[in-house]
Amino acid sequence: MDEIISAHEAEYGVKPECIASAPGRFHLVGEHTWFFKDKTLSMAVNIPVYVAVSSRSDSNFRFEFAQLKERKRSAISTLKFKKEDKWANAVKAVLYGFSAGGFTLKGMNFTIWSETLPSAGFGITTAVKVASAWAIRELCGFRCTQEQMLQILDRANKLFLGTDTHRADSYAAIYSKENSLLLTDYSLNTFDIIPFKLKNRSVILTDARVPRIVTWNEESLQQPENVLLLGELKERKANVYGGWQYEENHAEVNEVLSVVSEDTKRRLICIMQEHKNVLDAVTAINKADFASFARAVNRSHEIMRDMYDISCPEIDWILKRVQELDENPDDYRNPVNCGRITGKGFGRCVYTIIRDCDIEKYRAKLAEYERIFGFKPECHIVKPAKGVRLI
Repeated sequence: MDEIISAHEAEYGVKPECIASAPGRFHLVGEHTWFFKDKTLSMAVNIPVYVAVSSRSDSNFRFEFAQLKERKRSAISTLKFKKEDKWANAVKAVLYGFSAGGFTLKGMNFTIWSETLPSAGFGITTAVKVASAWAIRELCGFRCTQEQMLQILDRANKLFLGTDTHRADSYAAIYSKENSLLLTDYSLNTFDIIPFKLKNRSVILTDARVPRIVTWNEESLQQPENVLLLGELKERKANVYGGWQYEENHAEVNEVLSVVSEDTKRRLICIMQEHKNVLDAVTAINKADFASFARAVNRSHEIMRDMYDISCPEIDWILKRVQELDENPDDYRNPVNCGRITGKGFGRCVYTIIRDCDIEKYRAKLAEYERIFGFKPECHIVKPAKGVRLI
């Protein structure tokens, strides 16, 4: 904490009055199904973002990102989205979320401290927003319930940033526990904490540094008519986690989806299969059955690659090498390691869960990856972390 305190004091001449920290995160399975009111399995990780705040005597806002050595500024009267403000828009959005909710703001100085930059993904931008919200609430003495804080973040996303609110992102940054995953149910806007302990295995996040090249517009799938189609294929099952699953009769599925194009049909079927992967992964975790969990993760990547079209050769190469770390790589029923593309897709980030004895072999494969593809990957060995807190 000394570093962020020193950085804040060097920039503004005063020590911060409060500091909040929120974790980074990644989604294991299901992050592309939120629009269809399905489920997402997430892990908050020990890649923290810190936001330090102090009061000003005027009505202005000053922002500094310590690692980037960048500074931005705004005021209550000019609190607008500016493309050139990049990371600062996340803090400005939260300020707007408070203001639009009737809270009276005062001038503030902000210092953001994060060893991992927002461009890497891993939920850093969400962590900035959540840590900022908690720091602002503390500094200003606002009495906000957790539900009100979620509404502030919703306004920040929808009204200021013009983006959809993904509750799994916010829930993971706020409510996560150590040694646990978080399962978001979008149909109910609720979450469950899933205990998750690995024995002799580690979770590794890898930024493959592949430029993100969008090959198709995901919003084209996120249409109300497609939600209605998948709604027809949902069937209640009392013995299934969450109380429902998708229809598995191929004839029924094909008949309902016959009204859409082949590309749309393939991706909607992928959404359906992804929901099953979430259910299978959670069931396997609850039974401490790593092989079944790993199969669900590996299947999820396969359909993201083959049906949803968001992977790329570089990431597929990395995950193929992960499978080859198994003594019996052709035994798909009992994998000892697993991995998947994560995040927005179309390249960039991957997570792997591998045996500790395979970590150095994995690093050697990444060195080979760099020689072949020319991208220098960055790795983080991570653990499940707890949600936002005041320091």
